[in-house]
Amino acid sequence: MRILGLDTATPATAVAVLELGSNGRELRAIERRDDPPAGARPRHTAALLPLMVASLHEAGAGWDGLDLIAVGTGPGTFTGLRIGIATARALAHAREIPLVGVSTLRSLAAGAAAHAADKVPVAVLDARRGEAFAAAWADPRATGDTSAPLIAPAALAPQRLAEMLDDDAGPWLAVGDGALRFRSVLEAADVVVADDDAPVHRVSALEHCRLGAGLAPQGPGEVLPDYLRIPDAELALRARAAAAMR
Repeated sequence: MRILGLDTATPATAVAVLELGSNGRELRAIERRDDPPAGARPRHTAALLPLMVASLHEAGAGWDGLDLIAVGTGPGTFTGLRIGIATARALAHAREIPLVGVSTLRSLAAGAAAHAADKVPVAVLDARRGEAFAAAWADPRATGDTSAPLIAPAALAPQRLAEMLDDDAGPWLAVGDGALRFRSVLEAADVVVADDDAPVHRVSALEHCRLGAGLAPQGPGEVLPDYLRIPDAELALRARAAAAMR
């Protein structure tokens, strides 16, 4: 089984190809990414397709050699999610490749699980507007189950998140660019935040592939972005409309 994973929910553009044997063993794992410098604009439009082509070439495969596409559904920026999901849906439709949507938060938590030791990973992404997208699962790598997350995906003020983590479900390990941005607030609640340069802070398209392998395929039209809150563009539109009515 050969899976193409991609994520554009954060400023980074992440792409991976994972090849699994009939017994589920990983035979080949390839990941490429574009991480813009701090403060720079995301390069999803320019980077996504070249990264996919390069990853497939390294894997010795073409589009017709894919068995599944796993795309990150967010939460994240409106524009970034639209680019990644629209690309995945178009490829799945044109090439008749099964498609699954993967929670970017769950994938981030799953990637940290192997490094969490006796801690519970909580995925925290910078949602801007002074908020964080956050969620946690007891076992983020498990798929196909109906168990509720320990913390349901939500957009939260950092202080509210810290209050939610200050209970008996931890100890907690916070990962993601939101964990870095709100480090002082989280650490004040005894939440461990990994070192700034730790790989666990990066969303991995390989984790998308691993989680996607255990999910039931969806139709292209069924894979939708999970914004968790109203996009910035919609807020601006509403504000303009309200101003025009005054």
